[in-house]
Amino acid sequence: MNAILNFFKPKRGVHPTEHKAESTQLPITKLPLPPALVLPLRQHIGHLPKVLVQEGDYVLKGQLLAEAEGAVSAAIHAPTSGTVSAIAEATIPHPSGLPDICITLIPDGKDVWVERKPQDWQHADKHALVASLRNSGIVGLGGATFPTHIKLRADSASNIHTLIINAAECEPYITCDDMLMREHADEIVQGIVIAQHLLGAQRSIIGIEDNKPQAIVAMQAATAGKHITIVIVPTQYPSGDARQLIRLVANIEIPHNKRATQLGVQVFNVATVRALYRFFCLGEPAINRVVTVTGNVQDPQNFEVLFGTPLPVLLKAAGGEKPNTTHFIMGGPMMGFDLPSHDVPITKAANCIIASSPALFAPPPPAMPCIRCARCADACPIQLQPQELYWFSKSDNFEKARDYNLFDCIECGVCSYVCPSSIPLVQYYRYAKSEIIAQDKAKEAADLARERNEFRLARIEREKQERAQKHAERALGSKLDGAKAEATKAEPEKNEAVTPEASSEDAAKLAKQAAIAAAVDRAKAAKLASQQAGNAPKNVAPTNPAVQQEIAEIDARRKSVGLEKTADVSSNIDAEKQAKIAAAIERAKAMKAAKEAEKLEKND
Repeated sequence: MNAILNFFKPKRGVHPTEHKAESTQLPITKLPLPPALVLPLRQHIGHLPKVLVQEGDYVLKGQLLAEAEGAVSAAIHAPTSGTVSAIAEATIPHPSGLPDICITLIPDGKDVWVERKPQDWQHADKHALVASLRNSGIVGLGGATFPTHIKLRADSASNIHTLIINAAECEPYITCDDMLMREHADEIVQGIVIAQHLLGAQRSIIGIEDNKPQAIVAMQAATAGKHITIVIVPTQYPSGDARQLIRLVANIEIPHNKRATQLGVQVFNVATVRALYRFFCLGEPAINRVVTVTGNVQDPQNFEVLFGTPLPVLLKAAGGEKPNTTHFIMGGPMMGFDLPSHDVPITKAANCIIASSPALFAPPPPAMPCIRCARCADACPIQLQPQELYWFSKSDNFEKARDYNLFDCIECGVCSYVCPSSIPLVQYYRYAKSEIIAQDKAKEAADLARERNEFRLARIEREKQERAQKHAERALGSKLDGAKAEATKAEPEKNEAVTPEASSEDAAKLAKQAAIAAAVDRAKAAKLASQQAGNAPKNVAPTNPAVQQEIAEIDARRKSVGLEKTADVSSNIDAEKQAKIAAAIERAKAMKAAKEAEKLEKND
């Protein structure tokens, strides 16, 4: 272990009155079991967990009450054994003051654990270890409450080379991390080793402010012989911000449009790595944390508190609040918020409870006009232009505020702290951020609605075209069916399916029909010839008997002279006629056969 004193100089910030000594005079005290525990489901960033129990169920300490659901979520466990009395809305510690779903547990006083299963993290598969963290309930205990299993990656794609432990605790009044390092340094260091193993990081750095000498000594002793570096940084707010601490201890500047992990750096709070140790080595999920109770109370100190403990129980353990207590602050005076009521439970994000009074926090004077002194710009640790952001936020010029990197503001409150006009600058920035987020959501919803409407219109048009096409096809089909019926009625043979077997039968049938037609034609021709040869002429007027006698004599002579010759000529004439008729019949048969062959080819 090497303690490096030549830290990298902080750029900007302030050093307000610390008020830390009041709560570090006594050791961490473990609270007794309260009469009831109220466990909000919303104790972390992300989706609400899925409740696994019902009213009336008896549960053991450490039992899973609600499992993580979705990509970003965290589980909730029973802080002690007892009975689930209610699953309903209750007031939670949130700036909105709105109620949320909570699980109420009535302890039975036995404090019976479920079966705890420590893991051999040194030899187990890293993917399995990280997967088990999903239902450990561990989140960032520095105040961000981001689920820890997402920040720990067990593959080479993470590319994390530096693990930084945030032990700066720069905000006034808060001392929970300081006392945790003093009393549980060994557990913290063991948790650092586990986190470094899971991340595959090459080095680990602990950043501690120089106003914690006892914690520094304890951590130096715990890291002896281990490849962990301690960097002592100057006491200056907000050095505990992740980006500021990374620059202070590793001299790595994180661009405003990138995350620390993209540059190979991961940051964990000291309380978070201690929770990792207790989960992997002792099999204990996240059920408690150390909370600083300070301000206008009788005995300021730090307590190890079960999640869900009502605030009045915690205040009573600190001797109760003094007179003139006006309200309670969760978190520090710079970035914390006023609790909507003192009847709220302790959650995973509650690192400090401050009892406020006019003597400690005087009412802010009325805001005066901005004098453009630029003190806010000089003190801003992010190097923004707070005065410009103030004007844009006040005038609802949100696009300009976005252009001036409003969302890079970490809401540390330094600008409001140094403003001589007492302008609540951070409140304006929060207002502008909320409005921009609301506008973005509304625009996203409008874009989605427009896309859905365009898709609906396109679907209606497509269905209309499909219906029109179907109607046209049906109409065309009806016309074709009618034409086919007429063709079938006129020429039945056109609708008959022609196959190789049927074609030979049709040819024989056609030949037979042609032979029959030729025979009929020959009979008709013979009948006609016989009529022309043997029948007497009709419609002839009667002649004179003398003339008839003369004609008879002439016919007799003709008959006697050229009977044989006439017979030969007649026979020749009849033969010529019959040949001509036969040729005509053959020609007709050939033409008909050609037509039938052409029809067969078309059908094929």
